[in-house]
Amino acid sequence: MTHSMTAAVLHETGAPLRVTPISRPTPGRREVLVRIAAAGTNPLDAKIQDGQAAHAKHPAPAILGLDMAGTVEVVGPGVTRFRPGDEVYGMVGGVGGHPGTLAEYVSADEDLLAAKPANLSMREAAVLPLVTITAWEGLVDRVGIRQGQTLLVLGGAGGVGHIVVQLGLAFGATVHATGSAESRPVIERLGATFIDRHEPIAEAVGRVTGGRGFDVVYDTVGALDVAFAAVARFGHVTSSLGWGTHPLAPLSFKGGTYSGVFTLLPLIEGEGRRHHGEILKKAAQMVEAGKLTPLLDPRRFALEDVGAAYDALKKGGGAGKIAVDIGAA
Repeated sequence: MTHSMTAAVLHETGAPLRVTPISRPTPGRREVLVRIAAAGTNPLDAKIQDGQAAHAKHPAPAILGLDMAGTVEVVGPGVTRFRPGDEVYGMVGGVGGHPGTLAEYVSADEDLLAAKPANLSMREAAVLPLVTITAWEGLVDRVGIRQGQTLLVLGGAGGVGHIVVQLGLAFGATVHATGSAESRPVIERLGATFIDRHEPIAEAVGRVTGGRGFDVVYDTVGALDVAFAAVARFGHVTSSLGWGTHPLAPLSFKGGTYSGVFTLLPLIEGEGRRHHGEILKKAAQMVEAGKLTPLLDPRRFALEDVGAAYDALKKGGGAGKIAVDIGAA
């Protein structure tokens, strides 16, 4: 007997997503079938829909959506870490030709999953994976952020930025973050010192650090020239949007170093997947300890409303990350 499920399918680039019945996946070796309760959305999803993300290697027809939280329904051969009934979260598809999370079910590599934080709802957990992995890889894996360092987050109220701020504080750094005037309350509520993004960076560095600069700068908005100007001598810049062409002299003359973060690589190439699950396991412990909290947009969207959810995603300016309710939590 063939089982079916409902999914939002992108049939061609630039077209609206169509909610339609399709075949339910069967978990392969070391995969689990997850009944999805909520899917997270990310700007990358909208770029894939509009044909602006060739690097994601996710051609139509396709199911979009990278993040999800749900319950394990069936385990495939060789699965050792999960059993039916376990509540999990992860970044499991939506790029590299892997079916995404805007569906009632997804078959996911167990290495990409972790137990859902016990103190979060499914909706809250669903918006965490991509931004948390991106923040962790840049700040913990690449930089090794530690007690007593100064950290500047470019875009501290954004999806990745609000996680970077919290990780920096949790690891003992003194954190400043740039943002718009409207985002100031969010940044300050997270525990960082606000810097207006319109203030010239040289003035901000002089005012805040006496001209020394910041030990670490995490660029989440694609402003590497600003990051190079803000970092201290022998400091480190990391970026999740380090694209384009940028002069390296401002960084090189300081003896600084740079790291890029490409969070999609394990999904696209298959290398490093277990580390994603390990990051999410550690992040869940931080969530349960009260050190990490997602910013969740309060608006509710069901799978049938996915078009409106994506319109809101493209428009921006919300009060947190947008989740799509898929099934009962």
